[in-house]
Amino acid sequence: MSVVTPDSESAAVPLSRTRVKLVVCTVLAALAVGVGLPARVVLALALTSLAIPVAVALAGGGRAARELLLPAHRRAPGSGLGHTPEQGERVVT
Repeated sequence: MSVVTPDSESAAVPLSRTRVKLVVCTVLAALAVGVGLPARVVLALALTSLAIPVAVALAGGGRAARELLLPAHRRAPGSGLGHTPEQGERVVT
C-alpha cells in the first residue's frame, strides 16, 4: 500500500519507505537521549517520530496508519507451496 498526496501531481510513497523513516527517527531519538544531546534535539526527533504516523493517517486514512505501525506478514512468493500449517503437518504417502 502507498500513501497518495491530494495535489494534482500526486506521487505515491510506499509505506515501507515511510516505515523505515519512522524507525530511523525513533532510533535516533533514543540514541540522542542515551548520548545526552540537548533537549531540543531530542524533542525535535521525538516530535518527528510522532508526526509520521499522523501524516500517514491524514493522507491515507486509519487503514494506512495501522498498516504502517503493524505491517502484515506476507509469505515470500518462493517460500513453499502455500500450504496452511495444518496441511504442512500431514504426511503424504
